[in-house]
Amino acid sequence: VHLVESGGGLVQPGGSLRLSCERSGYTFGMYTMGWFRQAAGKEREFVAALGVSNGATMYGDYVNGRFTISRDSAENLFYLQMNNLKREDTAVYYCALLVAGTWTNDYDYEYWGQGTQVTVSS
Repeated sequence: VHLVESGGGLVQPGGSLRLSCERSGYTFGMYTMGWFRQAAGKEREFVAALGVSNGATMYGDYVNGRFTISRDSAENLFYLQMNNLKREDTAVYYCALLVAGTWTNDYDYEYWGQGTQVTVSS
């Protein structure tokens, strides 16, 4: 399984970014795609997840409707649309694939991308 994130960058507070995660090499039908982030000096935290089998989604409490996780019809690309970004959203964002486990637990995810840096600054 290979996951590759893209779309990170520098954005001003209040701005938007869309992160992408390209998935390849996994052929099982049921899995969950998740987004996590890790700010400098902090532990990795859950951002969002999407269950591929039914399209269910879950978000971290701090998201408050600002982020949306989605997928393309072929399920090879997954997105994290981030709006109204705040300085505290600055972090390396990772996509990950979960076969079975708890959506919010990073240690349950079996496969990870390399991460993409998001910096929110004026």
